[in-house]
Amino acid sequence: MDALNNGILAFNDAFWAYLLIPLLTILAIYFTIRSKAVQIRLIPEMLRALTSDPGMSEDGKKPISSFQAFAVSAAARIGTGNIAGVATAIALGGPGAVFWMWVMGLLVGSASFVESTLAQLYKVRGGTGGFRGGPAYYMKFGLKAPWMGVLFAITITLTFAFVFTAVQSNTISGALAQSVETVSGSAPAPWFAYAVGIVLAAVTALIILGGAKRIAQVATALVPLMAGIYILLGLVIIVMNIGEIPGVIASIVSHAFGIQEIAAGGVGTAIIQGVRRGMFSNEAGLGSAPNAGASAAVTHPVKQGLVQTLGVYLDTLIVCSTTAFIVLLSNPVFDETRGATMTQDAVAANLGSWTIHLMSLIILLVAYTSVLGNTFYGESNVGYLTQSPTVMTVFRWLVVVVVFLGSIGSVDLIWNLADATMGIMALINLAAIAPLAGVAIRLLNDYVAQRKEGRDPVFTKDRMPDLVNVQCWDASDLPSAGPASATGSTARD
Repeated sequence: MDALNNGILAFNDAFWAYLLIPLLTILAIYFTIRSKAVQIRLIPEMLRALTSDPGMSEDGKKPISSFQAFAVSAAARIGTGNIAGVATAIALGGPGAVFWMWVMGLLVGSASFVESTLAQLYKVRGGTGGFRGGPAYYMKFGLKAPWMGVLFAITITLTFAFVFTAVQSNTISGALAQSVETVSGSAPAPWFAYAVGIVLAAVTALIILGGAKRIAQVATALVPLMAGIYILLGLVIIVMNIGEIPGVIASIVSHAFGIQEIAAGGVGTAIIQGVRRGMFSNEAGLGSAPNAGASAAVTHPVKQGLVQTLGVYLDTLIVCSTTAFIVLLSNPVFDETRGATMTQDAVAANLGSWTIHLMSLIILLVAYTSVLGNTFYGESNVGYLTQSPTVMTVFRWLVVVVVFLGSIGSVDLIWNLADATMGIMALINLAAIAPLAGVAIRLLNDYVAQRKEGRDPVFTKDRMPDLVNVQCWDASDLPSAGPASATGSTARD
């Protein structure tokens, strides 16, 4: 088993360092140039689109809004990787890894825009009146490669809905066990993990058996709370150490370019660790967030492309930066074996040992909302493979079982397998969005032209009749009018 684990680790290191990271970087630069840096110049439009009201659908029901879809993707993005993953990047690559995480976050926003805009364009109508979409759908309809869609759908379902869900529930179980041990002075009994698993599985069943809309509703409620608590914690620590902030920022920049070296953190290691951990965290270009983005009811595909790009900034520039400052303000020892505990130790060093329980609560929230987001992605892709309600029900129950098994199991090998399958998933997605980027740019130009006319942009497929296999975007698919635009026209105009 150790030999298998070591082999997978070696594959991951070579695959990510020499193929996937360079490919994503090159494509992100290409998308940035072609879109004229959409991820930066249209930030005001991102905020505007995030708060847009979807109105009512034709059947009188409230569809999933831009913010709900944003919350679902944020739920999957903001996980234990934001807390332990960033600390590990610093442990391996030194403070300079944070700089390259920021740079990559700004660059890959363009990739997030392209993939989420394409997911909106090629979405399909769901069985309950909503929408479903993602990379599998734009591979089938945009690239006319249904086999590629099947391959992607299977890969993302195994990776996110099952493997990553097991990792998250195991993290919850471990965090709660640590809190118990802090109070009692001894490790909890073996039955404790089983009890946690049963409770988590029961709560998960109540939510996910209600379908995609219930997942979106719960994620909408939990994500702002979860992120808010953690960011507030970071702000308290930053204010307590405000005089040290300039030195921390100087350290991040200087180590990014190899001016100094810490642990294994020369400039090469800093770049690799920062980029890789940033990719794991914000998921831009990996093909996961578009599954949530496609479910939103908007009047133009670009609106959700912009909203999902904002999610990259929330994850990398805010949540991951919070972890980075918490860790670096504690004068950490840069030891690769301490990556997973550096954040918790840093919080306790600044605020006291009682924060172990607060961190357990935060880990519980971030990990559990990741379970919900991962399930949402799985549902979208199971729906691509089959329209059978029975299969969907079986899938949801399998997720419940995985939540329980993850709580009681050891996931070292599974996590390394997840790294490999996630990398393969990303490679498939990048191979699809590269040739389809021109379509996303055309939609962007249409959106910008309408905004310059003072209109709330509206897209119907007759605006670009040469685009074939577009399943939605008839006038009947648009949500009913929200607030009037600047010219007095509505979303239907």
